[in-house]
Amino acid sequence: MSYKFEIENLNAWFGSKHVLRDISMKIREKAVTAIIGPSGCGKTTLIRCINRMHEIGPNARVSGKVLFNGIDIYAADVDPVQIRRKMGMVFQKPNPFPMMSIYDNVAAGLKLNGMRNREKLDTVVERSLKMAILWDEVKDDLNKSGASLSGGQQQRLCIARALAVEPEVMLMDEPASALDPIATAKLEVLIRMLAKDYTVVIVTHNMQQAARAADFTAFLYLGELIEYGPTKALFENPENELTEKYITGQFG
Repeated sequence: MSYKFEIENLNAWFGSKHVLRDISMKIREKAVTAIIGPSGCGKTTLIRCINRMHEIGPNARVSGKVLFNGIDIYAADVDPVQIRRKMGMVFQKPNPFPMMSIYDNVAAGLKLNGMRNREKLDTVVERSLKMAILWDEVKDDLNKSGASLSGGQQQRLCIARALAVEPEVMLMDEPASALDPIATAKLEVLIRMLAKDYTVVIVTHNMQQAARAADFTAFLYLGELIEYGPTKALFENPENELTEKYITGQFG
């Protein structure tokens, strides 16, 4: 059993507000892990700690350990930029670069890293769009603006952009919250496909989505990890009464 992340006693603050409290969990490699819980419970903060984005915020700080491939990403000699490069990030609202074409959106990270060879760029752009299940829909319109696509297509374009730089991990923060049911279904198929090659962590308020797409699910409440385990077991036979009340809709 191989773990991509081993989180030990992770705490996070915004100023004096204690957002995450002593989170300890291991995230399996090449699997989908969902993080669920009511608004304000710390779901987004947790994934922002995983890729060292939390500390960018004003008065934000972290304590504890996050081991990534066995290396503590918060150790003094670790470059956070190098950590972030290994983790693709997809946000709640699709955010393609509006002034760029579909092609240039996907190639943006590669060009930023110095790739100029057009043949190589073409290859990676096509591969990334195929992986994001978008190639067949846009292959004849690569010079059109990324902003011209539908919401679901824009989200898959953002996933293609993240995949182009060959990350090891895909972090998704409520990626389907702005999408219609058809686009959401396509995204969930894509998430399952990505887990063959990537470690995927998805924050979602949609418990049905977690049940459909995730191998493992973590339930957070008021900054604490209440329960974590295989998705099927957590939904069908929760060990904690609070988990049961949440998944049966008694609060949240």
